[in-house]
Amino acid sequence: MARNKFDVDESLESPFDIRHLKRALVYCGKYKGKIFLSLFLSALSVVVGLFGPLITQYALDNSIPKGMENPGEGIKEILILGALFLLTIVVSVLLSVKRSRIMTKVGQDIVYDIRKDLFEHLQRLSFEYYDSRPHGKILVRIINYINSVSDLMTNGLINFVLEIFNLIFISIFMFFVSWQLALVILCGLPVFLGIMLLIKNKQRRAWQQVSNKSSNLNAYTHESIVGTKVTQLFIREEENGEIFDKLQQNYRKSWMKAVTFSNLVWPVVDDIAIVVRGAIFITGLMVFGTGTVSLGNIIAMCSYASRFWQPLLNLSNLMNTFINAVAYLERIFETLDEPIAVDDAPDAEEMPEIKGEVTFRNVTFAYETGPNVLENLSFTAKAGESIALVGPTGAGKTTIVNLISRFYNLSGGEVDIDGTDISGVTLHSLRSQMGIMLQDSFIFSGTIMDNIKYGRLDATDEEAVEAAKIVGVDEFISTLPDGYQTAVNERGSGLSQGQKQLIAFARTILADPKILVLDEATSSIDAKTERYLQKGIDHLLKGRTSFIIAHRLSTIRNCDKIMFISDKGISECGNHKELMERKGKYYDLVTSGDVG
Repeated sequence: MARNKFDVDESLESPFDIRHLKRALVYCGKYKGKIFLSLFLSALSVVVGLFGPLITQYALDNSIPKGMENPGEGIKEILILGALFLLTIVVSVLLSVKRSRIMTKVGQDIVYDIRKDLFEHLQRLSFEYYDSRPHGKILVRIINYINSVSDLMTNGLINFVLEIFNLIFISIFMFFVSWQLALVILCGLPVFLGIMLLIKNKQRRAWQQVSNKSSNLNAYTHESIVGTKVTQLFIREEENGEIFDKLQQNYRKSWMKAVTFSNLVWPVVDDIAIVVRGAIFITGLMVFGTGTVSLGNIIAMCSYASRFWQPLLNLSNLMNTFINAVAYLERIFETLDEPIAVDDAPDAEEMPEIKGEVTFRNVTFAYETGPNVLENLSFTAKAGESIALVGPTGAGKTTIVNLISRFYNLSGGEVDIDGTDISGVTLHSLRSQMGIMLQDSFIFSGTIMDNIKYGRLDATDEEAVEAAKIVGVDEFISTLPDGYQTAVNERGSGLSQGQKQLIAFARTILADPKILVLDEATSSIDAKTERYLQKGIDHLLKGRTSFIIAHRLSTIRNCDKIMFISDKGISECGNHKELMERKGKYYDLVTSGDVG
């Protein structure tokens, strides 16, 4: 099977970088009061819980012997100690529940802040960023990766500190009860640390591979869903199934490998804990009766030994979580650090109300590191003029209209609107006065009314209906069960391509742009509908500077100016009659049938 781009893994082989974790902690600063309260409750819960074995020791060494001499008093004392033991459990649990509730809320607030910042940043990235990446891999960072760090932010950090507290307090209580037996317990610690060092790096690499394979699987799944119609058209179901199966198998293998390494931790801890408890009994029995160790000491220390290894197991699991989360955080912060290539200049000013004169002055442009698409392009479109751009595919027609809206930065030269360099104005003030109709008109999830009002939320329903009537889509909408309130799914499934473009035309008319761009906007509309739509187009073009890219002669022949784009610039320029009389490239294009 041929290799595809989704087989390529992102590099995640960088070592554990604490800087990513520190950066995540910056988001915690906003909630430090609640975090410190949670830490206090956690520490208090640990201390209260550790009094249980001390109560057991006292009962064994004092209350029971006393009860043998004075049964009534002994039973009373044991009942009191039992109530105290139960109270320590209840108080410890209540404190833990309260802490858990606080940190769950804090953690989700932090995740909300990160996801919000990430989404807002993605909204501002240039077209070049999206041109060079599978959208599924971008989506997985917003959803899956942030969900994966959710546990870290919710309880991971606080639990890490809590387990450190646990170890410290347990060690203090152990040495208080019996320093000899405490040393026996600590003898198992070097063995545990040595084993953890052996498997830690393998764990990290294994979970990083899981991240990679998950990203690949999500990206391919997203693309496959979006391209289902094309898949069925070209009968690619079987081949796509094989690719998906391979990606899924790779994910499963990486997951099983990672889980295998992770599952090595708890058996190691259990085995060491069992050996240590055995050593406590052996040591205790050897010195029992010498006056240094009592039965209560042995029982209490066995309880502390069990509690001592549990935090170590939890810390190992948390470290594994940290390793995974830092790998995800690296990708999240990498996206947040992606430079915004097209942004407002520090001294950007508001674009005055546009009249419509557009001037290109020696404009040169190339996509990233590719060859120049345009070189030293210069022209002026007067306010109110309609300009048609024609030429071979890839000549730069769409590039020109994208530069007018400043979707890309120029490699050289200047684009002026009404004598103002658009690189010195805010993007919002520029684009809010422009309207762009694309060949693939995107329809968002929501109602048809929502889609028509998308570019002008303050418009009334009556204004939206009037815009729909101008382009001739009102009659179709009126036949729908809920009319303008009919819900449509993502990308307008259920609507024909022509219907989607008519709705997009209504959206553009309602926005009332000063400069209009039609990029193959009538390509999916049949001739009959186009004739009806021409009234709407004429309404749209009236009094506006417009740039039209089209292959239909009926759309461009009446334009004030036609520019033939080729060889990185303008080969010919004039109206339809002038260019046909010149019998140059435009003439050849029309007579060859490429424009008709």
